Amino acid sequence: MSEAYEEILYGEARLRPPPGRRHEEICRRLHERVAASMTGLTVARLLPPRTMVTLGLETQVRPDLALVTVATNKLFLIAEVVSSEDHNPDTVIKKAIYEENNLPRLWMVDPRYDNVEVYHGGQFGLTLKEILAVRDTLSEPLLPAFQYVMTDLFKM
Repeated sequence: MSEAYEEILYGEARLRPPPGRRHEEICRRLHERVAASMTGLTVARLLPPRTMVTLGLETQVRPDLALVTVATNKLFLIAEVVSSEDHNPDTVIKKAIYEENNLPRLWMVDPRYDNVEVYHGGQFGLTLKEILAVRDTLSEPLLPAFQYVMTDLFKM
């Protein structure tokens, strides 16, 4: 199990509890699959899990997975693996922060329901594009080699 970590959300320091075993396993699997799909890809860079990302003067987040574009070093995709004990910061507060910062892609990976909500950023903020579960496949056009069937991601 990992250690507790701090994020600063709208100027308020929040100590996040250590992620559980299942959370960490899903995070590890997702990182491995994304990293493997990026072989030879030069347009984006995968940050290590929970790398501190500054989004304004009063906000520093530690997403479970983050991709930045190489050309601008701006966030392109964030994945948050939701913790059942501490879901509000991810599903409400950080989601609002990502929307305010015009994040192009957000994956809310929810082990409570074994599903992934896929959001696309646009002119009017983040829009839910699909909810993937069971045998659905998570994919991303920026990562042509990336595909992940939900049953494989959430298996224990």
